[in-house]
Parts: sequence; C-alpha cells; structure tokens
Amino acid sequence: MKKWGKEMRVSHYIKNVLILAPVFFGSAERGGGLTGTDMWRNLLSGFFAFCLLSSTIYLINDIKDIEKDRMHERKRHRPIAAGEITVPQAIAAAILFLAVAFATVVCFLDRERLWSALIIMGVYFGINMCYSVWRLKDIPLLDVVLLAAGFWLRLQMGAAVSGIAISDWLSLVTISGAFYLGFGKRRNELRHGRLADGGHETRAALAGYTWEFLEKSMTICLTMALIFFSLWSIEKRGESLFILSVPFLMLICFRYNMDIEKEECDGDPVPTILEDKVLITLIVGFLLFMSAFLYQT
Repeated sequence: MKKWGKEMRVSHYIKNVLILAPVFFGSAERGGGLTGTDMWRNLLSGFFAFCLLSSTIYLINDIKDIEKDRMHERKRHRPIAAGEITVPQAIAAAILFLAVAFATVVCFLDRERLWSALIIMGVYFGINMCYSVWRLKDIPLLDVVLLAAGFWLRLQMGAAVSGIAISDWLSLVTISGAFYLGFGKRRNELRHGRLADGGHETRAALAGYTWEFLEKSMTICLTMALIFFSLWSIEKRGESLFILSVPFLMLICFRYNMDIEKEECDGDPVPTILEDKVLITLIVGFLLFMSAFLYQT
C-alpha cells in the first residue's frame, strides 16, 4: 500500500483543500449557497473526486515519462519508474480512479450542481492531458499557465458544488499565487533538474527560462497576490484589526521564500510546506486569525 500511496501522491491532496475555500472565504449571501449537511456532502464529494482525478493524472504522467524518470536522480525512485508498480497495473488503476471520481459526483451531487462539477472536472482532466500526454508542459510559460489553471479550477469546483460565490479578488489571489508557486518550482528545477548521468535538463520547458526571468516573475506574482488579498480584506471587513491579516500573510510568504532558497529544495510547494513546522504553525495561526473575524457574530 505504501508504494501506491507514493505513486498516487497522497501528500499532494493538500492542494485540493482549495475546494473547501468557498466555505471559509466565500459569502453565502452573495451566492445563495447550500447549508448544513447538503453543503458538506457536496464539498466532500468534490474533494474526494478531485483527489482521485489528480491521482489518475499522476499515474498517466508517470506512465508517459517512465523512461525519463528512470534517468532522473529523484524521480527514478517513483514506484512506476522503479518497477514496483507495473505499467499494466498503473493503467488499470488510472481507469478505476477516473471512473470512481466521476461516479462520486454523479451519485452524491444534486442535478443542479452536477453538470457544473462534471464540466469543471472534464476541463481539469483535459488540461492535464494536454499538459502531460500532448507535451504542452514542454512549452515555456504555457506550462505554468496550465498549472495555475488547475488551482483556479479547484476553487471553481468548490464554488460550484457548494453554491457559495467567491470574490473576484480571491480568484485573482489564487491565480497570481499559483503563478508564483509555478515559477518558483521552475526556478528550483532549473537548479536541480539534471539527468542522473549529468549534463541535460529533464524538463524541456526549462530551456526557455532563465534564472533572472523566473526571479522577476516570482516577485511580480507574489506582489500582485498580496495586493489582491489586501483589496479583498478591505472590501470584506471594515475593521482596522482585520487588515493585520495582510502582514500575517506576508510573514507566511517570507517564511516560504526562505525555504525555497535552500540549496536542497526542488521548489515543490507541497513537501516544502509539510516539512516546515514553523510554516505550518504560521498557516494555522493565520486561518484562526481569519476565522475570528469572518465568523464573529
């Protein structure tokens, strides 16, 4: 089971928590959202479906890149590349996960929200097929655009299944933040992404990037994300103390930047966050601080 958990990238399910964001940040008054049991049933169904959908995509990507991964210093330890999971087993698992993902929303969502969820899942799957199978990930800029689109679609999935509207400012925070994470990952891949036998980049898109471009792009995207969040916080609450959420978020970003500057960091946001207890503590503290204002009576 451990090898399957590793291959399915269970730790990366944390990205799908974004589906729950409308409940935390959204406004039911604006969106006419569901309440109680129905809302949580829909949200958890969407979360579970997206987890299986993302695992399906990881499986397909690893099948497609099996030969490249075997030459990569880190990726060669993935179960498919290492031969711990055979290609036929991976194909069967991908088909099963995909079927269960779509079956989940069909079985648990009401008709009003079902079609929106199916369209979002279909677009997400299609984008990732273009990214992995049709090699759009080899095209500079477009590769990061598709990664950012995946985060935005998660947010839209949460809004669709819950019926809770998301502020345009928060959509922009998500998009610009996703670009920041994507450019950060590419920057560190530019430093670490070499074949085990030396000499060449493992990701073709890296040939189109320079360290300076990625550094500047990260700065722009992070700045825009903080500005958009600031505008949302001003629009959402008038209290002066709530504005302290902005420097709190800045502190989280500073800590994350410290982590990805470390020589051993490959820029992947999930292990970067999960391996830093201070960063996790800051994130939890930030959410509690936000909750104190967003849900005060």
